[in-house]
Amino acid sequence: MPNWITGVTKGQKYWSPALQTLEGHSYSVVAIVFSPDGKLIASASGDKTVRLWDSSTGAALQTLKGHSDSVIAVEFSPDSKLVTSASFDNTVSLWDSSTGEALQTKGNLGMAKAVAISPGGKLAVFASYDNTIRLWNLSTGAAMQTLGEHSGSVGAVAFSANGKLIASVSYDETVRLWDSSTGAALQTLKGHSGWVLVVVFSPDGKIIASASGDKTVRLWDSSTGATLQTLIGHSESAVVVVFSPDGKLVASASREKAVRLWDSSTGAALRTLKGHSDRITAVEFSPDGKLIASASGDKTVRLWDPSTGAALQTLTGHSEFVTSVTFSPDSKLVASASYDQTIRLWDLSTGEGLQKSRKDSYSFRAVEFSPNGKLVASASGNGLVTLWNSSTGAALQTLEGHSSWVLAVVFSPDGKIVASASGDKTVRLWDSSTGTALQTLVGHSGSVWAIAFSPDGKLLASASWDKTVRLWDPSTGAALQTLKRHSELVEAVVFSPDGKFIASASRDKTVTLWDSSTGAGVQTLEWHSGWVTAVAFSPDGNLVASASYDRKIWLWDLATGVVLETFETLARARKLGFSQDGSYLETDKGFQVFLTPSSKTPFPNQPAKVHISLQGRWIVGRAVGTMGNLLWLPPNCQESCSDVRDNAVVLGHESGCMSFIRFDLSQL
Repeated sequence: MPNWITGVTKGQKYWSPALQTLEGHSYSVVAIVFSPDGKLIASASGDKTVRLWDSSTGAALQTLKGHSDSVIAVEFSPDSKLVTSASFDNTVSLWDSSTGEALQTKGNLGMAKAVAISPGGKLAVFASYDNTIRLWNLSTGAAMQTLGEHSGSVGAVAFSANGKLIASVSYDETVRLWDSSTGAALQTLKGHSGWVLVVVFSPDGKIIASASGDKTVRLWDSSTGATLQTLIGHSESAVVVVFSPDGKLVASASREKAVRLWDSSTGAALRTLKGHSDRITAVEFSPDGKLIASASGDKTVRLWDPSTGAALQTLTGHSEFVTSVTFSPDSKLVASASYDQTIRLWDLSTGEGLQKSRKDSYSFRAVEFSPNGKLVASASGNGLVTLWNSSTGAALQTLEGHSSWVLAVVFSPDGKIVASASGDKTVRLWDSSTGTALQTLVGHSGSVWAIAFSPDGKLLASASWDKTVRLWDPSTGAALQTLKRHSELVEAVVFSPDGKFIASASRDKTVTLWDSSTGAGVQTLEWHSGWVTAVAFSPDGNLVASASYDRKIWLWDLATGVVLETFETLARARKLGFSQDGSYLETDKGFQVFLTPSSKTPFPNQPAKVHISLQGRWIVGRAVGTMGNLLWLPPNCQESCSDVRDNAVVLGHESGCMSFIRFDLSQL
């Protein structure tokens, strides 16, 4: 470790299964698959590539380039040595998984839509938009058959467990069965009244399941083609269907945002798994049959117990639509792919979080140092406030009471009280040494977004979604004033150094100044072009700085309301403040800009000290006129919130982990 880093600790009290974020694709990732030996992950993307990753480390191993259009499907051979990919460029390619070498490419496949590899790894079958199915001998590279009896585009194909049968489904509303060795058409299964989107064989190959736009799933006898069951219950098109590893259960999903479980032998509806807030895109049983994973347009993956239907875990972190989800062969990992161009890995081996999903798996929303820097308070999406030792990373107290996410935390000036603001519309006050609940402040009609103590600690201000600022007596919990002027939710609130004024920042693009004793509106500052997210007074109380969603900081003269200067920032500021001597501005990312006549001239009587800040994926050290990178943050260590105090950085992560990093500034 470099000599300028004096400590890196992690507080893991609320660690979630999130392991890695695999970045490298430059467009949406539409499909992922583990290799049969579990060592590799292959991902297919709209950036025209397939990428291979080490599943244990997340390292990028190979980028398979050659397709000239989006790659829409990818599969490993049973021995994990080969990768097959299908693309909208009408080609299918075969790759060596260890070297990334392209071994075969077959063109003119009529815009391949899906691919399946036989259990023995000898054959590949492709579904195409040109109404055909094509067979390819992987060992010889020879094109074997083109099967063209469908009258609509073919949406999916599957091999039976013994590799002897191929099933295909089409927009022509049929399921067709084929002999994989001869290409002979064996059965046409009719019964659906809408396009058929998905087809799978049961693990023993005796049953075929098909999902259709007619809102049903049908089960068929693979030897006779007879209809065994029609599973009715979905209110929208059925777009996903899978068997459990033992074949006893069928899971299906539609655009209605729920997963349905069925008894495959009787067709009985067993359970409906509800929780997603957008349509479901993929469903998968774990290989041991103990879990179901569902991926959704709501940007989450959810884990369920198939025996009870209980929701076990919500895996959050993707910033866009989740397109695919899969388990590792040993059931210890889940991989998910998203339109956000990433693949995420989740560790299920410890079982942590599966029994405590609401308490232990939410990302942090805010972190705050105590006035003496010895404590850190964190606010979490699970309704908890946690107090940490900033030197060791040890979790000292867990403050429970909020019934919704906690959006802000702040210490009183003497550090004895912690205040927390929540989506449950309340502010709670806690004893920072014992964790005892002191007061619950009730009155807001919307989520409380920000809180601030007056310099003497005798007043507390809270800002809310309900467009108001409220003043409270923190010793009694009494409501004192309701300040109304903003026309949108209020994002931030702060007292002036002498306590006489309050400044509030709002999504109405204004900053309002208030008299703290009377609650009267004194002035409105109106030059921002985006939501105002943070506000601060200078130490002498003569200046106001405000930060907005457009990544600009404005500096105002308090007496006149005149804009003195505007600064560009690299990231949106959630918090804003002046240094103690007023020489520079800092945000939740640390140092931002010197407030001096010349950026090359230090503030009068101030040594050229190093200031810590976060810029993109780097923690950097900045002095007057210079800047250097200190520590790179890999994708899985990116912060969901942060705070910087002198030589210390605290990062709250989406995984529920806290990182504490200290620097020896004398070594820089």
